[in-house]
Amino acid sequence: MSVPELDAAEITQLLADHSAWSLSRAGKAITRTFQFKDFSEAWGFMSRVALLAEAQDHHPEWFNVYAKVEVTLTTHDAGDIGGLSARDAKLARAIDGLF
Repeated sequence: MSVPELDAAEITQLLADHSAWSLSRAGKAITRTFQFKDFSEAWGFMSRVALLAEAQDHHPEWFNVYAKVEVTLTTHDAGDIGGLSARDAKLARAIDGLF
């Protein structure tokens, strides 16, 4: 079952509400890079995000190198080929709250 994609106005509002995130993948995703003091802090953050993501049944794509964590949010079953949905906005808000 397809999840409704955000429209242009909703994406604009999402970026206004979460200015540290940027559009990626031709507007089908948002990405944010988080910088920490060390690997332990980065891993702890990822663990807390993982618990949030599991509770929301919406999981980020991420990349970690030492103290840096890059998070990408997209909804693979949004629209015809994937895109941004309310799930991404909700998880971005939760992740921002942890940071």
